[in-house]
Amino acid sequence: MDTAIETVGLVKQFGDKRALDGVDLKVPAGTVLSLLGPNGAGKTTVVRILATLTRPDGGRATVCGNDVVREADLVRRLIGLTGQYASVDENISGWENLYLVGRLTDLPRRRARARADELLEQFGLTAAAKQLPRSYSGGMRRKLDLAASLVGEPRVLYLDEPTTGLDPRSRNALWAAVRARVATGTTVLLTTQYMEEAEALADSVVVMDNGRVIEAGTTDQLRARVGGKVLHIRPTRAADLAQVLRALEGAGLAGASLDAEAGLVRMPIAGDAELTTAVGALASSALPIAGIDTHVPSLDEVFLSLTGAQPAGSGDAAQVRA
Repeated sequence: MDTAIETVGLVKQFGDKRALDGVDLKVPAGTVLSLLGPNGAGKTTVVRILATLTRPDGGRATVCGNDVVREADLVRRLIGLTGQYASVDENISGWENLYLVGRLTDLPRRRARARADELLEQFGLTAAAKQLPRSYSGGMRRKLDLAASLVGEPRVLYLDEPTTGLDPRSRNALWAAVRARVATGTTVLLTTQYMEEAEALADSVVVMDNGRVIEAGTTDQLRARVGGKVLHIRPTRAADLAQVLRALEGAGLAGASLDAEAGLVRMPIAGDAELTTAVGALASSALPIAGIDTHVPSLDEVFLSLTGAQPAGSGDAAQVRA
């Protein structure tokens, strides 16, 4: 399979802060790679370099074999970008926004008109084609923004937190549109606040922290690396959470983390021996325990174990700020 995106030793410095510290990525054509990481991990900086918006200070990056610095003009003809905030022009209609993008990407007038019509229909915006985007809902604006990034039928699409702030229905509609593009062979690099989004769309995941890649693989592979199962311990009294954590650590068990919002302690376990040790430590502590159970780790828990950062929220709304 051809490589659509590749970075080798990518470095970027902003003043005293090293935003990227030797980032290596390789994305096969026609797949989706999700970049996850806490605030300041470097994900958006990677996207900006790959989109030719920021020059790296070291290393190299290519898109479809074209260097993002030396062959920036060629790269721009191959890519589409949807940033964290809708970038449509509010003073012209939705249709005119798409037509304008088509003309700016050198599409002939007839083809630009056809692409505007096609994309408005694809995203369910035909009825709002003549309206100004300022009258659109948040979901409609994001769909128009994504449609604009697809006017030139890019081979590579960058989605930088594309569904931030959207309701579940709008988010699902955007996911469907992304899957449709991937089915045609488009390669997608996705940064996201939502763990559910990465699991729903990504063929592989790269976890970044402090400007470095700390883990990479499929979601199943990442789960396996932090332990086959996660132990959830919920004390009867929330005030006892820290004591539960100390009891586990005192028994020589590593990797436990406290989730005050959920009212529990999580700990990856590699086998029955660790489970037995944990239960014994809790019994010896005499702390009242409301519940204890094991389950397959979610991507939230993988992230927490790898980075030590707590996702903002849990369940469907679990987030990691970019």
